[in-house]
Parts: sequence; structure tokens; C-alpha cells
Amino acid sequence: MTPIRLPAPTALLTILATALALATILAACGEDAAPVAGGPVDLAAGKALYVQHCASCHGTDLEGQANWRERKADGTLPAPPHDATGHTWHHPDPVLFAYIKQGGQKLVGGDFKSGMPGYDGILTDNQIRQVLDYIKSQWPEEIRTRQAEMSKKAGGG
Repeated sequence: MTPIRLPAPTALLTILATALALATILAACGEDAAPVAGGPVDLAAGKALYVQHCASCHGTDLEGQANWRERKADGTLPAPPHDATGHTWHHPDPVLFAYIKQGGQKLVGGDFKSGMPGYDGILTDNQIRQVLDYIKSQWPEEIRTRQAEMSKKAGGG
């Protein structure tokens, strides 16, 4: 019989910290975390807003920064990709909306370190939805479907 291999303690702590952060984000998603769906889809406006406000960190092709899973010296993570190789699509719409609107540090709080600024007061709720609609339009159909189902279960789709 093959013995069961458990993850290294640091990997287990990373998994637990990530799960805690996601649970905190989900718990913080209240009325401000409006679903992306509901308004007219304007991909051209979403792309223009993405290029203006997001591409400098997340890449013009949504590719993110190198080594986006490894913390930098200041404790923040590099900007993740928003394409199919990243984890953006692993989150329901209310979480994505709240993260953009409030920023990582404000949304999660505590000792969590995030380089993601909040765009409340910079982008309207509709503009945030347009950016998310543009990002999601770049995903393969299978990923869009999975993320839409997740968003529906979370009350955001």
C-alpha cells in the first residue's frame, strides 16, 4: 500500500490562507457587490476601460505579470492574468465586482497585502461591469459557462 503524501506545511498554510481570504471576500460581498449581468453589454467600452485602468498591471492581452503566484518582497502578489491561464474565472461575479470596487486590502482586511487598488470613485458600477464583461468575453466558452454557473449559485448571475 502506498503511503499518503500530505502537502508540505508551507503549502498547507498557503492553501488555508487562500481559503480564508476567499471566504472573507465572499462574506464581504453585500449590496455593493452587484452582479455583472443586468445591463447592456458594451465590449468596446469595457476594452477601452481595461486598457486605460487595468492593462498596465494585468497586461494588454490579459496575460498578467510574471511569477504571479509568488509573493514579492513587500508581501504582495504580482497582478494575475485575466485570461484562461489565470484564476479570475474561478471567482463568481460578486467577488470580482467587489474586488475591483474596493481593492484587495480594503475588501479582505487584516494582514492581507494586496497591490490591487480599489476603483470606487474612479469607475462607476456600470464601468466595472463593462470591464468584467470584456475580460469574460476573452475566455473560452467552456470557462465562461463554468464561471457563469458559479456566479448564478453565488447570486450574481
